[in-house]
Amino acid sequence: MTVVTFVSHDGEKHEVPLEEGQSLMRIAVNNAVPGIDADCGGEAACGTCHVIVDPQWSDVVGLSGASEEEMLSMNPERLPTSRLSCQMTASADWDGLTVQVPEFQM
Repeated sequence: MTVVTFVSHDGEKHEVPLEEGQSLMRIAVNNAVPGIDADCGGEAACGTCHVIVDPQWSDVVGLSGASEEEMLSMNPERLPTSRLSCQMTASADWDGLTVQVPEFQM
């Protein structure tokens, strides 16, 4: 089984099945991952699906695009590998991906 691990701000791990072709946000919501609010439903209009990609995975999953940057630029918890999970389309080569879920979503 292909999996992705969401790690909460307090270190709790949530390992969930990775569904190729779905957004990482949708995967989190479908598996009730705490901290991924997804208020805008995946339109990159709110920033409540912010995740921090483990740096060793940033080349694999890619960098944020312009619409993500617009939202992330307003987030005080933004880090160089921050992404909006709604803009990340899962791929089979993401097996083992780990992302941090920040304490607060904006």
